[in-house]
Amino acid sequence: MIIAVDGPAASGKGTIARALAKHYGLPHLDTGLLYRAVATRVLRDGMDPTREADCVAACDFADSLLDDPWLRTDEAGQTASIVSAHPLVRSALLRRQRKFAQQPGGAVLDGRDIGTVIAPDADAKLFVKATPAIRARRRHTELAKAGSSVTYDRVLADIRARDERDSGRATAPLTMAADAAPLDTSFLSIEAAVERAIAIVEGQRGK
Repeated sequence: MIIAVDGPAASGKGTIARALAKHYGLPHLDTGLLYRAVATRVLRDGMDPTREADCVAACDFADSLLDDPWLRTDEAGQTASIVSAHPLVRSALLRRQRKFAQQPGGAVLDGRDIGTVIAPDADAKLFVKATPAIRARRRHTELAKAGSSVTYDRVLADIRARDERDSGRATAPLTMAADAAPLDTSFLSIEAAVERAIAIVEGQRGK
């Protein structure tokens, strides 16, 4: 069984995807980490994230890089949003993601284009969303706990800018698949959101 979980930054899709993977005993891939890995290589090698050729060259990274804690930083996330807009970068990482999705038994993948591009034939598809203000509050809290002094207003501006880049790019834009079920987590607890996600998957499996 393949489960596709899409949605914008800080919507809760990662938390939900991990919970679904645990519930169904499936491997999980946060595809955003792939783009963060590319962004990390670009920055560490002194390359330009706005240059497609530089970013494509950074796509050949070792799996061990995915365990680097720096990938979870806000700087990595902001740069990943720029890197992911390059069509050739998305093409370079496409095979890697599809190979993970198509392993025996299936998998859970979360990202921006799982249900539309990576696994369009997924058995279950969710599109997780929340208001920009609530997503910014969640991200700001995470960053504050990590010791960051970034302001809420800056985080909100970054969230909105990332949404615009992700939704407006020509290749694999952030959009809900026609057969995906929306899940708004704005006013749901983590437990309630996960419970709702499981119910959605069960409903789609039964069709």
